[in-house]
Amino acid sequence: MAPGGGARSTWGPSFWASFAACALVLTLVVPFLNIWVPPDSPVAVPDYLVPLLGKYLCYALLALSLDLIWGYAGILSLGHGAFFALGGYCMGMYLMRQIGTRGVYGNPLLPDFMVFLNWKELPWFWWGFDHFAYAAAMIVLVPGLLALVFGWLAFRSRVTGVYLSIITQAMTYALMLAFFRNDMGFAGNNGLTDYKDILGRDVHWSSTRLALYLASAVALGLGYLTCRFITFSKLGRVLLALRDAESRVRFLGYSVTNAKLFVFTFSAVLAGIAGALYVPQVGIINPSEFSPGNSIEIAIWVSVGGRGTLLGPIVGAVLVNLAKTWLTGAAPETWLFVLGALFVVMTLILPRGLAGLMRRPDRLRPDVASRRENGSVDDRRAAVS
Repeated sequence: MAPGGGARSTWGPSFWASFAACALVLTLVVPFLNIWVPPDSPVAVPDYLVPLLGKYLCYALLALSLDLIWGYAGILSLGHGAFFALGGYCMGMYLMRQIGTRGVYGNPLLPDFMVFLNWKELPWFWWGFDHFAYAAAMIVLVPGLLALVFGWLAFRSRVTGVYLSIITQAMTYALMLAFFRNDMGFAGNNGLTDYKDILGRDVHWSSTRLALYLASAVALGLGYLTCRFITFSKLGRVLLALRDAESRVRFLGYSVTNAKLFVFTFSAVLAGIAGALYVPQVGIINPSEFSPGNSIEIAIWVSVGGRGTLLGPIVGAVLVNLAKTWLTGAAPETWLFVLGALFVVMTLILPRGLAGLMRRPDRLRPDVASRRENGSVDDRRAAVS
C-alpha cells in the first residue's frame, strides 16, 4: 500500500526521476531567463517576478510542512501560520539590525520604530540578531520550541481532532494580538520593514533576489527529500497507523506522544524556515501573518493538491497562489468567494485533491477489500510491528 493512504500511486521511479529533472530545469531556467535573455524578449523573466516566484516556493515549503502532520499523522493544525510568522520575525529582526545608521533617524543602536517610541535601549530579546548565525539558530529554535511545548501539553493530554485544531487557532490568534502591541518591541501594526542588506548584500540587487530564489528552491527540495525519507521510514508507518487507529497503536506499545511530538516539532521548523526565506523577498513582516485566516488558507492549499502525497500540496500551494495573484489584480472582490468554492469542491468532489486524479484504487482480493471497508488496520499493524 502506498504511504499516502488507501490508493496506490501511479508515481513510480520513472515518474520521480522525470519530476526531479523537470524541477531542476525549471529552477535553473528562471535565473537564465532573468540574466541572459534581453528584457524586451517575450520569454524574459523581469526582476519583479523573481521574488514573486521565490514567495511561491516558500508557500510550497509551508504547505509541505502541514501535509507531513495532517496528511500522514492526521493532525490538522490550523495554527501553522504562527510558526511561519515566527521564523519571519526572526529573519526580520536580523535584517533590521543590518540597517545601522541608514535608518530615518540615523541611530546605530536602535531600529527606527524604537526611536520613534522614545525607547532608550535595545530589548534583551533583540540581542544577538546582529549576527546571521544567531538569527539562523533562532529561526529554527523559536518555532521549534513553541511547537515542542505546545505539542507536549496537547498530546500528553490526548487532545485530538477538532479540539486540537481549535486550540492551534487560539494559539495563532493570541500571538497575533500580542504582536499588534507596540510595547512588545516588534513594531506593532507596522511590522518590520525597510530592509537594506542581507549577508552584506543589498536586498534590492537582482543578484540577491536570484540568490534568495535559489535558496528557497534548495530549501524546498531538501524539505521534500527529508519528509519523503520520514514517511517511508518505520516512523512514517507509525504515523499512518496513528492517523487511522491511534488507540490500537497505543495498545501495541508505541509511544504515541513522542511520535506526534517529533513530527509536529519538525513540521514547525520547516514552516519557520519558509517564513525566514519569505521575509527578505517580500520586504516586510507584520502581525497579519499570524492571522487565523492564513492558517486556514494553508490547509486549503494542501487539500487542493492532495494531502498525504507531499508533492500534491507543493503543486496546490503554487497553483492557488498563482490564481490569487491573478484574481486579486483582476477582480479582488471575488477572491474569497473563489477560495470558499474551491474548498467546497475539493471536499465534496475531489477529497483526495489533484493528486487523487493520478491515483488508482488498489486491486485487492475481495476478502482484503472487505476488511478495509470494515475499518480493519491489520495491514497497518503488521507494518509497524
